[in-house]
Amino acid sequence: MSENDRIPASQLPSGAVRRAGNWAVGNRDGEYFAVSRRCRHQLADVSKGSIDADGCLVCPWHGARYDVRTGEMVAGPRGFLGYHGPTPGYTQFVRGYAKVLRLRVRRALRRGDDVVVE
Repeated sequence: MSENDRIPASQLPSGAVRRAGNWAVGNRDGEYFAVSRRCRHQLADVSKGSIDADGCLVCPWHGARYDVRTGEMVAGPRGFLGYHGPTPGYTQFVRGYAKVLRLRVRRALRRGDDVVVE
C-alpha cells in the first residue's frame, strides 16, 4: 500500500466515487469499496463515474455498470467512442470479454480520518 492508496473520508460522502492512486474508491451507502480505475470497455476512468440506485459503479463515458463487490460488468456499455445509444451485438461482445477481464477489487477501510485501500 502506498500513500496514494488513501483518500480523506471527508471526500467520500455516501454515493461519491474518487481516485486514490490506481483505484476508484467509493462509498456505497456507508460501505467503502475499491476497484481498478479503468473501464473494460474503452478504458474510461471509472473514478469519475457514479453509483446508481442499485449500488453499481457506472462508467462516466458509456454507462457500463459494475458490481463493486466482484468487479463484474453487470450491464454493458450504451455507446461507442462519441456515440451514445443502442449497440446491439456490440454490447453483448463487450460483456462477454468483461466476464474474464473484471475490474480488480480490493478492500477499502476507514482508518482514522482516511479511507485506505488494502
